Amino acid sequence: MAAMSEPKLISGNANRSLATAIARRMSMHRGMSVGLVDARVERFNDQEIFVEVYENVRGEDMFIIQPTSNPANDNLMELLIIADALRRSSAARITAVIPYFGYARQDRRSKARTPISAKLVANLLTEAGIERVLTLDLHATQIQGFFDIPVDNLYSAPIFALDIQHNFKGGLEDVMVVSPDVGGVGRARELAKRIGAPLSIVDKRREKAGEVAEMTVIGDVTGKKCIIIDDICDTAGTLCKAAEVLMENGATEVHSYITHGVLSGPAVERIKASKMKSLVITDSIEPTEAVKAAGNIRIVPTAPMFAQAILNIWNGTSVSSLFEVDTLMPIYEGMYTRS
Repeated sequence: MAAMSEPKLISGNANRSLATAIARRMSMHRGMSVGLVDARVERFNDQEIFVEVYENVRGEDMFIIQPTSNPANDNLMELLIIADALRRSSAARITAVIPYFGYARQDRRSKARTPISAKLVANLLTEAGIERVLTLDLHATQIQGFFDIPVDNLYSAPIFALDIQHNFKGGLEDVMVVSPDVGGVGRARELAKRIGAPLSIVDKRREKAGEVAEMTVIGDVTGKKCIIIDDICDTAGTLCKAAEVLMENGATEVHSYITHGVLSGPAVERIKASKMKSLVITDSIEPTEAVKAAGNIRIVPTAPMFAQAILNIWNGTSVSSLFEVDTLMPIYEGMYTRS
């Protein structure tokens, strides 16, 4: 597909620092200034959201950068209203860049008389005029099928693989990748394959709902530097318990690589007091001051990958090329070097 005029970025209030970083990276790639479209996204006194776009966007290829993280409903409404404003302003195409896709954990009916909220959100986005979605590590990949428009789901595994190869250089033979539950084995196996490490599983069982899980380690972690891999860390209870169980089973160190650091409630304090040596998250969700101040939490940037993905969509070229470490290596130049 022939490229339209220059891609234009617009941001809601959910993660403006990431949006600014993406614009900066795109400026480097394009060799010209790429900024965020001048707009205001505000609330009236009764908390109704109001959007006004100050620049002409007629015939433009628009990218809305807006994770639907906490407060999920406010950020989702901002995204929908920005899309409606752009559609009514005759934008040629509207792509929603949703680094963290809220409601993704409600992807099926777990009990009778419950909603499938992820499908409802997909319908809302489409009806608002969004023609394409770009996201990162969907909690359930089948959510792509909830949409009748293209959905590009990027993966954090290549970035994490680069980070692990850099930070565990010279000691990769002692690394073991761990899935914190049976459901996440596929994600953990993918990372283990990329870095050439063995795989272990923490099997979680509950006697009653709400009780602390009984955990059993499947695999020998004795003398290993364990890396727990998952897509979401919310209250961090399961993650900290898994780290404790791994240490009790002979692991020398426990690190965690989590794509989306929701980190609600007591999460940060739990992590600071836990057996984990480090927790690595992405900036898909705007980190709070408490997260930034935590000594054992580190944030890896996603802006280089999102900037390249946006340019690939604009150019009509492959986004799946970003699934490979070798493709991301030059994008993250200066941050990582091969061991």
